[in-house]
Amino acid sequence: MPKLACVAGEPSGDLLAAPVLNALQQIPDMSGIEMYGIGGPRMQAEGFRSDWSMETLSVRGYVEAIKQLPAILKLRRQLIDNLMGEGRPDVFLGIDAPDFNLGVELKLREAGIPTLHLVSPSIWAWRASRINKIARAVDRMLCIFPFETEIYARAGVPATYVGHPLASDIPLLPDTSSARNKIASLMHIDRPNLDGTVIAVLPGSRGSEIEHIAPIFFETMSLIAHRMAGQKLHFFIPVATPRLREPLEALLVQVKKRNPDIQIHLIDGHADPILEAADAVLIASGTATLQAALWKKPMVISYKVPWLTAQIMKRQGYLPYVGLPNILCGEFVVPELLQDDATPENLANAVMNWLDHPEKVLQLKERFMQMHETLRRPTGLLVAQAITQVIQAGHSA
Repeated sequence: MPKLACVAGEPSGDLLAAPVLNALQQIPDMSGIEMYGIGGPRMQAEGFRSDWSMETLSVRGYVEAIKQLPAILKLRRQLIDNLMGEGRPDVFLGIDAPDFNLGVELKLREAGIPTLHLVSPSIWAWRASRINKIARAVDRMLCIFPFETEIYARAGVPATYVGHPLASDIPLLPDTSSARNKIASLMHIDRPNLDGTVIAVLPGSRGSEIEHIAPIFFETMSLIAHRMAGQKLHFFIPVATPRLREPLEALLVQVKKRNPDIQIHLIDGHADPILEAADAVLIASGTATLQAALWKKPMVISYKVPWLTAQIMKRQGYLPYVGLPNILCGEFVVPELLQDDATPENLANAVMNWLDHPEKVLQLKERFMQMHETLRRPTGLLVAQAITQVIQAGHSA
């Protein structure tokens, strides 16, 4: 029976990996494949066995990672020992999480285990020197953005462009009305109650993001509600994981005390229909910004990390933007308000600017449509085929 070991370090990796595992099992020679390692609920729904919790790896930023470092290092040692012993796979697939996965891949490749990596580290944005470690650790890089393969070709690292799975999952043309119908059904309310303005608010999927970003986002919602008093206005927050609900509910209670009429709704999951239903989006920098762009939504990107983390990242970066929509378009097509600029007043102004200028929204949608068509590939199948080729080559050797 063929064996595939995978590591997805956070919810976005779980999202990326699930269609790969599904496609892999549709390939005749791979129908009985054993899939195990570290993954989330979407991967597990495809028959993946997660031997360790993904939560340990779901941290962002230098300061935050240092706090979690002992647990991360212990987990990596256990994983490597297992995969080089009784759990030895035919191939290892690291999904994003480069700081963790590249170390694992380096050890496994030295031990003769083929390694693939899905989602290139952002060497084109910062820490370009990582490509040297990638060359030693990875047999083939599977790139989700088209411009990345040229960078790897120059470094002599085999790379394949596989597109972004979200671009295949999300339709080219959103259906806002149907999405609002779905949300109304989830909330058990009459559909006409969702007429008016809908703003999606995504403060992140990690505890550290909720700590640093969510309070600012809640203050921003309060400001916007004040400015749009008398108009129908709903804010929807998709709660990424169950552990985030409690801190978000605590923030909601605080805002409700000052503004009892504000319509802020927490919904477990369902980020896609919430984004599809939205007129504008307030969002933390990360994979979700690409998700919002594929739904063709005007957005305001924000992020805030501890001061030391920000200083380290600033010194190692060289692109003027951090949001994926801006990186892919090569210019500031949506505003980014980071660190000290991430104030409720600034964020509210930027969101209102989209709502007050529908002609700018139309221009943005055209840019996002072009981006969508470029990223639209059968990603799950292409990655599954790359895995299959490696396994078959190993078995025939």
